[in-house]
Amino acid sequence: MNGSPGMTPVPSPVVTWTAVGQVLDLLAAFGAMLLVVWLIDRHRRRRGTSPAEIVAVAVTALWCLIESATGPASVVATLGEVARNLAWLTVVLTLFARDQRDQTVAPVRPVLAVLAFVELLQIVLVVLAHRFSAIGAAVTMIGQFADLFHLLTATGALVLVHNIYVGAVAGQRSGVRWSCLALALMWGYDLNYYTIAYLGHVVPDELVAMRGAAQIGVLVMIGLAARSGSSLRLSPSRTVAFQSLTLLIIGAYMIVMVGAAQSVAWAGGNTSELVQLGFAFVTTLVIIALVPSARLRRWLNVVLAKHFFQHRYDYRAEWLRFARTIGRADANGQPLHARVVQAVADITDSARGVLLVPGEGGALVLAARWQWPTLDVPAVAMDARAVAFLERSGFIVDLDQVRRGTDHGGETALMPHWLVVEEQVWVLVPLLHFERLVGLVVLGRPALVRELDWEDFDLLRVVGQQLASFLAEQASHAALLEASRFDEFNRRIAFVMHDIKNLASQLALLSRNAERHADNPEFRRDMLVTLRNAADKLNMLIARLSRYGAGAVAASEPVEADSVVEAVAARCNTALGIAQVIAGDVQPCPVLAAPDTLDQVLSHLVQNALDATQGDLAVLINTRVEGDHGVIEVIDSGCGMSADFVRNRLFTPFVSTKPGGFGIGAFEARELVNAMRGRLEVESREGLGSRFTIRLPRAPGVAAPCPEYEAQPIPLKAAVS
Repeated sequence: MNGSPGMTPVPSPVVTWTAVGQVLDLLAAFGAMLLVVWLIDRHRRRRGTSPAEIVAVAVTALWCLIESATGPASVVATLGEVARNLAWLTVVLTLFARDQRDQTVAPVRPVLAVLAFVELLQIVLVVLAHRFSAIGAAVTMIGQFADLFHLLTATGALVLVHNIYVGAVAGQRSGVRWSCLALALMWGYDLNYYTIAYLGHVVPDELVAMRGAAQIGVLVMIGLAARSGSSLRLSPSRTVAFQSLTLLIIGAYMIVMVGAAQSVAWAGGNTSELVQLGFAFVTTLVIIALVPSARLRRWLNVVLAKHFFQHRYDYRAEWLRFARTIGRADANGQPLHARVVQAVADITDSARGVLLVPGEGGALVLAARWQWPTLDVPAVAMDARAVAFLERSGFIVDLDQVRRGTDHGGETALMPHWLVVEEQVWVLVPLLHFERLVGLVVLGRPALVRELDWEDFDLLRVVGQQLASFLAEQASHAALLEASRFDEFNRRIAFVMHDIKNLASQLALLSRNAERHADNPEFRRDMLVTLRNAADKLNMLIARLSRYGAGAVAASEPVEADSVVEAVAARCNTALGIAQVIAGDVQPCPVLAAPDTLDQVLSHLVQNALDATQGDLAVLINTRVEGDHGVIEVIDSGCGMSADFVRNRLFTPFVSTKPGGFGIGAFEARELVNAMRGRLEVESREGLGSRFTIRLPRAPGVAAPCPEYEAQPIPLKAAVS
């Protein structure tokens, strides 16, 4: 066969377009060869040129040479065009694969495979045309199929090119602009070329000759794309609809219709009329059955609105406004619950709303109002059954549909009566956090009432989930704060109970000694002093409890630590009836401390030392000044403690080795010393005893001792001998 079926060029009597086409094809081939050399050099220098582009340009050069030598209607030129299209479809795949969009957008690879298959069918048609070359009608029909397949390839390829461009973010489209323009020019020209061939069964010589000029334009744009860096990384588009599938379906429908028409034409006679009437009848039945379907119409409306029309919302602006509303933390800002309602109301332009949150028993109760003081909300705003329905379905309830009885989720029977009869209540937006309802926003009607659509529901659902996380986080924070307050109060009570236990022990010891020394006037005088100190101690404990939440330690002031030590020693000896607490090397020691707190710390440490001391051994207390600190030592010769006990258990609350002990004395002493900006140190040896050292800031205006003075550690046994 001398020509491609279905395309018989019409010779022009005025201009020899064949010669013009040959020249243009030669120029395109020469330019493609130069471009191949340049692209190979760029690829060698790793400038971003892909091997698929180099191969596609090389195949285009070969096809232009073949078309210039043999004409556009030859079998070799047809096969060369098939190779050219396959090569450029591979380039399309590489453009998608640069950002893995061929994997994230599922139809890319199947569409390319279908287009490649349709293009390979041209080889089959060439073979069939050669086989039935003696039958003119068969050659004509095969030519029409060839033109139709070319139309399908060009249409599908143009749709893919369109998706490449629109799938890139605005800042990166300049990198793919020239590549997309080149591919659009090539397949756009083919689309017009084969449309004329299919409809008119002939192609003007002018259009055939200008294919070379179109290829020159394609090569120029490919060069510009390579120079401008067309290999920039793209961002995958999640919302671009793949019209390729629709177009392929339309193409398949066209093929079926062409085959049916040809079959009817071959059948002839009354049979063709019966087939046409039957087809019209079946088509009419399908249209009548499907078009009135409300569900089908809603589905088509959503699909068309999502993929063919601009979105109503500017999502960037909506999200920024949402963030500003929720994150407002100024002094005049509204509480979080009111801001939650406002954030939802701003989306639908509602002027007011309320927030319902779960109460006792799972029912919803009023939590906040936003610009709606007149709405009458009952004590139980929504029962647990409706709450369970909203948690299970996640529906955004349009009360107008409920009032009309046109809801489709069964929420009519579950909606509270007060919501249905109140005409100003418009929409209910559930706030779900891990499938649990943490709130329900009730919106009032906006100034311009409209029907909510899929876009409103999508945005409200996402915002509701985000707001639910904020409410859940606030509830968790409030629970932790309450738990910390109870923990602090329990700790304070534990300290007080420990001090009361010590006072009770002192008073019990004083009462036992009173039985033996009641007749001694000096004992009675000391007993009165001890009772007065015990009363003062109880008053101090009451004052500490009254300072709950305002800090456990009073303000520090200059205190003579040596005077406090002597007072504690005298009080303990009076309660014991013997001089078991010795104020040993007591030097002037002015420190910055709270007097009552320092007395309490020393009382804890001395009492613990007495409990650890056996027999007639005494507890020694020393004071001195070291540098910028005043030092108070409490030394006993008791059983001592192991290093592991000191490190892991001594300052652990509620851990005690004494029967009936609270295990909180040492912990409280350390906490109080730290609160006075001091430090409590421990030195202990099992079987030898322990030394507790309190270091507090030295009061200003007191000279430090000479540097050569350094207190030597006192052997524990010798210190109290």
